[in-house]
Amino acid sequence: MRANDSATTATAIAVNAPAAAPRTAATAATATTVAATAVEAPEAVGSAGRTPAGRGALLAGLGVASFSLTFPGTAWALEGMGPWTVVMLRSVLAAVLAGSALAVLRVRLPERRHWAGIAVVAGGVVLGFPLLTTLALQTSTTSHAAVVVGLLPLTTAACSALRTGARPSRTFWVASLVGAAVVLGFAVQQSGGTPGRGDLLLFAALLVCAAGYTEGGRLARHMPGWQVIGWALVLCLPVTVTGAAVALSTEPLRLTAHAVTGLLWLAAGSQFLGLVVWYRGMAVIGVSKASQLQLAQPLLTLVWSVLLLGEHLPPAAPVTALAVLACIVVTQRARG
Repeated sequence: MRANDSATTATAIAVNAPAAAPRTAATAATATTVAATAVEAPEAVGSAGRTPAGRGALLAGLGVASFSLTFPGTAWALEGMGPWTVVMLRSVLAAVLAGSALAVLRVRLPERRHWAGIAVVAGGVVLGFPLLTTLALQTSTTSHAAVVVGLLPLTTAACSALRTGARPSRTFWVASLVGAAVVLGFAVQQSGGTPGRGDLLLFAALLVCAAGYTEGGRLARHMPGWQVIGWALVLCLPVTVTGAAVALSTEPLRLTAHAVTGLLWLAAGSQFLGLVVWYRGMAVIGVSKASQLQLAQPLLTLVWSVLLLGEHLPPAAPVTALAVLACIVVTQRARG
């Protein structure tokens, strides 16, 4: 996609610049160099207005929409399965889906220098976040967990700044902090100001997920986003297959319609397809800006919790929604 855009850009340079001169080998070499540069440096193409940044935001937004169904899906799955069974089975099923795609398309193994980053993605996104949030949902409601995890955009932006050396603008950070404060205030108001065991698990989940998102966004500049999460899932297979076997032998299992539907969505939607478009979006618009789109995730999850789980929507939700959307607009327009 970007290669096509880049090639179009290079062609325009090659045709328009030497209009009065015959095409020479040097001219062709220059056009080839420009095309290669455009492919390797998507940020530069974006500054020239050629990269579809809006498309990148759309892809990241689709990822957020997918993630917003994760907690309701988990709640459904927990109706018929234990927490360890849910986490391990969702990862195994997603790994089968991803591994099949990698095999059918004959994707080569990643370069050795990328495996450390893939391991971080695996530990944070494939194992850490799903396990910690699933355990938290045993004592927390879906709506409460959603607003606590609303702090993830700020956590991801901070992790990205530390890892990549990115320096977003002051306006960006102010809008991010305001959005995070709104979400945190909403969470504290709903919990009565007394964080419990579930909150501690959710805060830990924020840290490991932010690390996984940051590494995934960085790797997605070197390989397609679906391959990043695909190899991370495959890397975890020895752990998840063993864990699934142990969990199935020790935890109760009741295959209800809700439980099966929730598990399948977690595996196909949240664990694989959602992360595919999410990492692709981050590769186009950057980790920090993409992460701010997640400020809308807790509000979307609140809607799903009402429609799918029958939970009561807190009165403060509409006000929070407006404040969060305003922060998203500011962060998307702020330049780092």
